[in-house]
Amino acid sequence: MRFRTWIYSAVLYPLAALSLGAESKPIPAIPHLEQRGNTTQLIVDGKPFLILGGELYNNSATSLDYMQPIWPRLTAMHLNTVLAAVSWAMLERSEGQFDYTLLDGLIRDARAHHLRLVLLWFGSWKNSWSSYIPDWVKRDFARFPRAQLGNGSGTERLTAFSEANRDADARAFAAFMRRIREVDGDAHTVIMVQVENEVGMIPDARDHSPAANAAYGQPVPGELMDYLREHKDALVPELRAKWQAAGFGTSGNWEAVFGPGLETEDLFMAWHYARYIGKVTEAGKAQYNLPMFANAALIRPSYAPGQYNSGGPLAHSMDIWKAAAPQLDFLAPDIYFEFKKWCGEYDRPETRCLFRRQPAAFQARRTSSMPSGGTARSGFRRSA
Repeated sequence: MRFRTWIYSAVLYPLAALSLGAESKPIPAIPHLEQRGNTTQLIVDGKPFLILGGELYNNSATSLDYMQPIWPRLTAMHLNTVLAAVSWAMLERSEGQFDYTLLDGLIRDARAHHLRLVLLWFGSWKNSWSSYIPDWVKRDFARFPRAQLGNGSGTERLTAFSEANRDADARAFAAFMRRIREVDGDAHTVIMVQVENEVGMIPDARDHSPAANAAYGQPVPGELMDYLREHKDALVPELRAKWQAAGFGTSGNWEAVFGPGLETEDLFMAWHYARYIGKVTEAGKAQYNLPMFANAALIRPSYAPGQYNSGGPLAHSMDIWKAAAPQLDFLAPDIYFEFKKWCGEYDRPETRCLFRRQPAAFQARRTSSMPSGGTARSGFRRSA
């Protein structure tokens, strides 16, 4: 089994880490975030919790039998938390019929090995593609439309400009969170949830489906314009510079407000991805209000929008995501390169971020069974 290891520094001081033996005691509250000074801490069973985490590969948790020899290896590494994916495709094989066998078993087996879980919801998108949606969604192009490229060709990804797509995902995610509450609402094995995975458009900077084209020509949403005006002097520099270069306009379509270009298309997609994911998150939180986040695939040097996942929760569009998806508790850049640079990019006022990484040396030296390299660190902070 191959997996990635991180240390998630989710508290201000490591000595505050929680012993998992406290699960039998009265539980004051579900896992949640608390701001203490300039730091946001993850609180589990009433105490700050330091995550020492390892992430499974995408499909490792799709077989409970496959995982049986893996759990002892994880505990032998002195981890206290495992990141594991649960897919919409396996949860809702038939529309409206939910199979909780894998979810229940994953929670049960993690608890038996005194491990916490951060579950990754592979719903509408995984690494920009819709490869983990159920077959009944994949087959119905009319009901569940896809994103299109500028040359008119289709893609294997759901469009963010469809209420049918969003609502189907939201219903499944709500069922997923409701089940977690039912089987784990007291034990708190599951401590956080990631919503979707590394969303964004490639190889074009934006969706060119009919609904997307119509939205691109419409006025920038009033909610976003209100946010921009209220936070004008505190916007991330890249977004403010883009708006300023177009004259700080307060009305008009996307190109009127931000100017033409791929960067504007990126901001346009950021708003619509964030709105979609915000609604999915809202449906889940209504069932069980665990901390929830969205992660980002970062920009390789010299890449333009469309070469990277355009519209994802990137540092330059954090304000767009904050305005469009207030339901999310924080953002999480997936850092595989230039760790210090990306920590600085995401270190912005009034922004919570979870930093996680896999160092290149560790990635290169891992084996098919157990990693032979070191661990990586990440931080959970809120800037003042």
